[in-house]
Order: sequence, then C-alpha cells, then structure tokens
Amino acid sequence: MTQVLVTLPDELAERANDAGLLSDGAIRVLLEDAVRRHAATRFLELAEQLHAAALPPMTDDDILAEVAAYRADKRAGIGDDTSGS
Repeated sequence: MTQVLVTLPDELAERANDAGLLSDGAIRVLLEDAVRRHAATRFLELAEQLHAAALPPMTDDDILAEVAAYRADKRAGIGDDTSGS
C-alpha cells in the first residue's frame, strides 16, 4: 500500500470531512472514478485524432496480413520485452 499525504485548504477539508469524503474508502472510490474518467477522456481524444487523420479503412485482407505479421513477430520474439530492459 502507498500512503499519500494531501494538503487541502481548511474550508475544503472541513466540507469534505462533513460529507464523509476523507475516509480511505471514500478517497479510493473518488480516485478510481477520476482515473476511469481520465482514461475515457484520453481514449476519446485519441479517437478524435484517429478520425481526423482520415486514414482509409482497412480491408479484410489488410487485417489478416496484420494479424499474420503480429503472430510471426511473436513467434520470432520480436516486441516481446521479457528481458527486463
């Protein structure tokens, strides 16, 4: 477990405490929610960038070729970072 010390303005800390938001469980829930929202926002930003790139759609043959190349790389150990470096 990681312990985190947070400094808050007194008024905010009092309101958060009154609302029951300063317990370990409440802070965990708040942080998990914030992390999910951040990931969703980042995903949507990347989706917008991908859409803006106006790349042509992949054909079935393109997809099969990519899958075959990925599998060949995995068999050859390419992109497999098990060395710890």
